[in-house]
Amino acid sequence: MKLKVFRLREDAKLPLRAYPTDAGMDLFYSPADGYNSFGGSRDIHLGASQGALIPTGLKIAVPKGHMLEIKNKSGVAFKKRLIVGACVVDSGYNGEVFVNLNNIGDRVAVIKPGQKIAQAVLIPIKTCAVEEVSDDNVYGTSTLRGAGSLGSTGEY
Repeated sequence: MKLKVFRLREDAKLPLRAYPTDAGMDLFYSPADGYNSFGGSRDIHLGASQGALIPTGLKIAVPKGHMLEIKNKSGVAFKKRLIVGACVVDSGYNGEVFVNLNNIGDRVAVIKPGQKIAQAVLIPIKTCAVEEVSDDNVYGTSTLRGAGSLGSTGEY
């Protein structure tokens, strides 16, 4: 399978898989011409506890029956304290791909054009219809776990 990608800007970098066995393809920051949402600079200065949609300069044709999930790059998350927020690209989306990047650190993080910001993983999906039921026991029978939720199995 091949992933079709269109560069919106000449300097936009194509997704890159560093090693053939990597699940994710690196995504890079590509500022739009005249991009000045961050003080007129092409560098992005993301303050502590700030988030922003970072442009990649790419349109990506996600194959039907798949989604492109944008995930953290471990080095970017650990060293720069930049993590990805909710970021799913559906097969029906045909606009520029942006990365929801958030600074969880206590310092300003500088993101430069061409810098790796996240990774994209192509994931097969199954869709389903939703059916409302009249019984609050949606399984039809009781389960061993029951309604136990967060922390219900104990700490140790």
